[in-house]
Amino acid sequence: MKHRYWILGLLGVFAAAVGVFNAGWRVGPPADSELRLIAHRGVHQTYSRENLDNDTCTAERIFEPTHGLLENTLPSMEAAFAAGADIVELDVHPTTDGQFAVMHDWTVDCRTEGTGETRSHDMKTLRALDVGYGYTADNGQTFPFRGKGVGLMPELSEVMSALPGQQFLINFKSREQREGDMLAAFVAEHPDWRNSVWGAYGGDEPTYRAAELIDGLNVWARRGLVDCLTQYMGLGWTGFVPEACRNTKVMLPINVAPFIWGWPNLLQERMASVGSEIILLGPFGVGDPGTAGIDDLETLAQVPDGFGGYVWTNKIEVIGPVVKGLMPPELPPAP
Repeated sequence: MKHRYWILGLLGVFAAAVGVFNAGWRVGPPADSELRLIAHRGVHQTYSRENLDNDTCTAERIFEPTHGLLENTLPSMEAAFAAGADIVELDVHPTTDGQFAVMHDWTVDCRTEGTGETRSHDMKTLRALDVGYGYTADNGQTFPFRGKGVGLMPELSEVMSALPGQQFLINFKSREQREGDMLAAFVAEHPDWRNSVWGAYGGDEPTYRAAELIDGLNVWARRGLVDCLTQYMGLGWTGFVPEACRNTKVMLPINVAPFIWGWPNLLQERMASVGSEIILLGPFGVGDPGTAGIDDLETLAQVPDGFGGYVWTNKIEVIGPVVKGLMPPELPPAP
């Protein structure tokens, strides 16, 4: 019996030592703890996130509009920067005439009056579509944005020209390596836009191809994120940071973060030591595709003081002014 108590005692001491060694309070916040904001899709119409999957038409489940802006359009991006965004995330698809259409969905059927895969059209055809056509907050009884989004789908070069000096995160919607080649060619042709292309993520193949060809591009991909978090959960108690977590951005849901070794300050220090930074997401839930944001003041209050990474938000018009001490932007009224 005495041996058993000794073993249990030693295990208790070991567990306590591991806990102290990985306590986030062991170090202070980063010296340069600047919190930066990533506005997902700009200022846009938000929607119910229950039971989402890759085929969900989110335009058909929006909440009652409180403003007149639509995702991935120039007005929505301009409003996001005015609200305090450091980076605006946008989605791209290659067109049949070799351009990048800025559009989220794989097909145009959900948001527009068109049909077919987004990438099966040329830019002229896409630009003529009404990107507000399919939005409804009452199960199709009314469509408040119908007729108001004609011509609002931009091409990537239009975004760069209209918002010089701003930074963007490019989301590749496919796994086609050629999109990485296209982005590299885009930057090579317009070197003055290089700083505006802050980063890229999405499909592994185009993302890592872009990283090969564009020096200093911030990139990450879903497989790498899963490997990073699972390996760090298994090994991080030793202080070791796995290769999958090095030289990348680590997207971390705010309700998962407290269970990660060293959260918050020690984890940030460990990631910084291997060239990585944390992007703090909203709470992860069943069916969430990984784009939940810090979208309300209650969730924002959970962000630790001195957090020196990025905050991902779908409500930059709410979060940005509070974080940056700005006046809320004047948004166009809801239709």
